[in-house]
This record gives sequence, structure tokens and C-alpha cells, in this order.
Amino acid sequence: MPTERVSPCLSTWEAFHFPPRAPQNFPPNCCLVEKSEMAEGQESSEKMTAKHKKRDANLLAFTGAAALLALTAGFAISAFNSHRRRSKKKDLPGSTVRVSLPAPEILKLADRIIAKSKEVHDTVTSIPLDKVSYANVIAPLADLEAQQFPLIQSCVFPKLVSTLEDVRRASAEAERRIDAHISTCSKREDLYRVVKAFSVKGEWMNPEAKHYVKCLVTDFERNGLNLTVTKREEAQRLRAQIDELSLRYIRNLNDDSTCILFSEAELTGLPPEYLKSLDKAENGKYKVAMKSHHVLILLELCKVGTTRRIVATTYGKRCGDVNLSVLERLVNILPFLFRNTA
Repeated sequence: MPTERVSPCLSTWEAFHFPPRAPQNFPPNCCLVEKSEMAEGQESSEKMTAKHKKRDANLLAFTGAAALLALTAGFAISAFNSHRRRSKKKDLPGSTVRVSLPAPEILKLADRIIAKSKEVHDTVTSIPLDKVSYANVIAPLADLEAQQFPLIQSCVFPKLVSTLEDVRRASAEAERRIDAHISTCSKREDLYRVVKAFSVKGEWMNPEAKHYVKCLVTDFERNGLNLTVTKREEAQRLRAQIDELSLRYIRNLNDDSTCILFSEAELTGLPPEYLKSLDKAENGKYKVAMKSHHVLILLELCKVGTTRRIVATTYGKRCGDVNLSVLERLVNILPFLFRNTA
């Protein structure tokens, strides 16, 4: 019996259970065909992948452009709606102050303010006392105050900031005219009666309106409009004296020409620009005038304590002899005014 040859790499048991397989007959170009088909499949897959990527890129670009367009359109619509809302809003009172008016325009504006105020006040005082209401008495006065506040500031503000002398003079004159008109209106008995009649009715629109009416009544009564004619005339006479004495007190301070002489060593710490702005005496010392723009800088920057003490003491004693008598008269008048207005 012929013996089957077993591969030396296999054991007897493996050779018995796993006999050698018969060799398969593959065509000579089989591997090449498989490789070619695999290459073609891979190339086709790569082409499909590239095609999908290109389509995804185009879709992404289109989507991004559409999103950007939608975002831009959204911003445009939002801006348009915001503009419409702003156009419907009224300007806030006080937002239209003009600070660059020439001198003639300031005086013309002051005259227009006074004329409009007279017109509104005359209209309010023409209301019968039994027909007063918030709409025909209080609302016109409140609206007038809100409308004229920025206009009044346009007249009086240039006095403080303008570099032109004629503008400052015109602003001061406009302030004088407006103050005189306001003082006259605050003493109108017919206007007080109308406002007081509404206050007595107590038909309040809201807490703010109630407080505003209370302030109006208080201002009128501080001018003595709730007093008898005799007491009112006496109170007005006393107020005129107080105003005149107050003006004299301020004028004395403005006209004061007190100066103190200091050497350069006594002004140590002050900048050169400050020293250049000071006048010099014949002995070469600097003249420090007792004006606020000189005194405040010196008290802040001067390093010499003695100099600061001398300036502070002298500045506090300005016009002491002259203004002392003015203060004494003011103190004596005030009790009479309080008794007449109580």
C-alpha cells in the first residue's frame, strides 16, 4: 500500500484531518483583472466623493450667501423700523439748546420768549373759575415751561462761555428781561386765582400733576398773593429792599481791588504760566489779586504755608467794612418780611 507523503510542516493528525487541497486553476490574468476592477472601483468612488464634496461645497456656499443676504436684509429692516420709531418720537425738552447765537438773535429770542409767555398766561387767566380744569389751566403752563426752558438757556448760557464781548452783554440783557418778566408773572393775582381754583377742586390727573400744582401755588403765595392788599404791598417793598441790598453786596465783592505782594520764593510751587499772568510791583514782587481764579490756584499749588494762610485770611475778609453794614440791614429786614407773609 503506497504511503501518502505528508508535508513536514504538518503533524500526522493535521495531515489526516486536513488533507491537502487540490490546486485551483486560475486564469493567468485573473489577478490583473481583479486589480484593474478594484482600481476602477476606487477611481469611481473617488470621483463620486469629489463630486459630492463639490456639490456640498456649492450648497454650503449658496447657504452661506443666502444666510448673509438674510442677515443683511434683517439689519436693513431693523434699521428702517428703528428710524420710523425715532421719527415718531418727540424731541426731549432741553435737547435743543443753542450756544452759538449772535448778539442780535439772542435779544430777538428773548423777546419771543416773553411774548409767547404773555400769550399763554393771558389765555389761562381768561378761563372762568367755575370751568377750570387740568387741560385748560395746568397743562398749558407745564407745556410752556418745558418748551421755553431750552430757549431760555440759549439766551443766558452764552454769558458764561462766549469769548465775544457783545454776545456776553446781549446774554446778560436777555437774562435781565426774562427775569423781570418771570417776576411779573409770579405776582399776577389773576393767574394765582385760576391756579388756586383748580387746586381747591382737587381733580388730580396723577401724583406728578398734584406736586406741580402745589409748587405753583407755593410760589405765588411766597410773593404774598394770598395776603391782603396792604400786607402784599408791604411784602413787595421789603423784597425790593432785599434784592437791592443783595445786588449791592455782590457788586462790592466784584469791585474789590485788594492785592497782596509776594516774592518769587514765597510763591514756590506755582507754575510759570501763573506767575506770568500776575502783574509786578515796582520792587519786583508779584501782585496777587483777591480774585477767585488767582486765589484758588495759589491755595492748591503753593508750597509755602505762610503764603497760603495770608491769602486765605485776606480773601475771607474782602469788603468787610462795606458789606458788614449791608448784612446788618438784611438781617433787620427779614423778620418784618416773615411777619407780613406769615
